[in-house]
Amino acid sequence: VQLQASGGGMVQPGGTLRLSCVGSGTIHNINAMAWYRQAPGKQRELVAVIADSGYTYFADPVKGRFTGSRDGAKNTVYLQMNSLKVEDTAVYYCNGGRYRSELGYLSYDYWGQGTQVTVSS
Repeated sequence: VQLQASGGGMVQPGGTLRLSCVGSGTIHNINAMAWYRQAPGKQRELVAVIADSGYTYFADPVKGRFTGSRDGAKNTVYLQMNSLKVEDTAVYYCNGGRYRSELGYLSYDYWGQGTQVTVSS
């Protein structure tokens, strides 16, 4: 399984970006994708979960500003980031895992290479 993330860049506060994560290879037991981010000097944190079932989750800091979607035919998930803030600056990683309503999201060791998002005036 390979995950390829793209779409990062530098934008001003209030700007928008759309991240993409394309999966290739045989993917067993994966029914959801997640986005994590890691800012300098901070731990990696979960940002969003997008499940094949249509379930989505967004962390409080991005709720209402970020949305997620998936294109099954292209094995691609997207993270639409609107109203970006300086504190959204981080390397964003996509991750493959499994979502179950009673257990939440379980991250598997499938990671994209990371894409840098920089929000600065």
